[in-house]
Amino acid sequence: MFRPVYILQAACFSLFLLSGCSTGQAGPQGGQSTPTIQNPASEPGHETPPARPVEPGSFLDAKGYLLPEFQAFAIETSENLNIPLNQVQALLSAARLNTTALRLMTPSTKHGRRSWIAYRTRHVDPIRIRAGVAFWNEHRDALTRASQTYGVPPSIIVAIIGIETVYGRYTGNFRVLDTLATLGFRYPDPDRPERQKMFREQLADLIDLDHEGRLDAYSVEGSFAGAIGLPQFMPGSLAKYSADGDADGRIDVATSIPDALASVARFLRMHGWTPGLPVFAPVRLPPDPSDLVHGGLTPDLSWQTLQAAGARLIPNAHSGDAWQHHPLGVIDLPDEPRKQTEYRTATPNFFAITHYNRSYFYATSVTDLAHELADRVGYGDPNRIVD
Repeated sequence: MFRPVYILQAACFSLFLLSGCSTGQAGPQGGQSTPTIQNPASEPGHETPPARPVEPGSFLDAKGYLLPEFQAFAIETSENLNIPLNQVQALLSAARLNTTALRLMTPSTKHGRRSWIAYRTRHVDPIRIRAGVAFWNEHRDALTRASQTYGVPPSIIVAIIGIETVYGRYTGNFRVLDTLATLGFRYPDPDRPERQKMFREQLADLIDLDHEGRLDAYSVEGSFAGAIGLPQFMPGSLAKYSADGDADGRIDVATSIPDALASVARFLRMHGWTPGLPVFAPVRLPPDPSDLVHGGLTPDLSWQTLQAAGARLIPNAHSGDAWQHHPLGVIDLPDEPRKQTEYRTATPNFFAITHYNRSYFYATSVTDLAHELADRVGYGDPNRIVD
């Protein structure tokens, strides 16, 4: 088993470029009860008064009280989540401005050219393939349980954890309380108020998880954008979609491999994963399918529509025909430096992955890595990529 090594990993930000992990509706696996653990910070008597000595980088005024916007947030969170106000104030009083998170989240002034080939090379790389095979073999039993419970192939589960944290090697060493408070109230891009709002919502979710005893918000660490553990779940996703994979009565996606595996699988299933469907359909598209690319995260084409546009089945494909009865989407993978674009026909399972990260590059890399891993462990992957 890999021991998580907490170092700065800029790749962790991939989850938050247009993150979907903090939202989503319950799917076929909804209603699962959530095990909890006792958190001493939520016990009576473990309370910190809102007034305290002012420390550098705090969100307190000169008298040691929360700044007005933080106090208003504390009151709102207390009322909405039915948490004692002094507990919310205590957590917010302990938060500190994280200037590194601000710097890493500041938009670049340079316009980089998108390159699918470069992105794939960075993520479907020999290190992730070799380490992924070892991870799969070491945790095969837990992986099989998660796959059978939620209907998600083990190759996809392993690939997501591989791309997110290289199987737990890089999970982040930023205190989540600090990053979420910083980004929720001091977000560096004034043109993105919706991002600041999202981070405030995640901060409220973190406070709620602490109140329920499911984590210790004073100490839990994660990425510079607030993502936690091997699967890099934001607090909202941790609250809604995590699972107790080792049946020990608690959920810990930071150190429990079975919990992390089950949580990834449950997340995908609850965001529309359909067991048995490939991620990409075995379709040969017409020479210029750009008009078929509608963008977005919802497939809106039928197989009949694609056929009318000149799409054809790839001969001798072994993906079955169930996908023909589901909505499809044509996705584009541009490589601007080379002035070329790859196109693929995606099924609903591709779009389930985009709820984890909304980038087409990300979801395609997950699938490509899953294919490489499945080949090397001899797993008959129904989601293998069609050439």
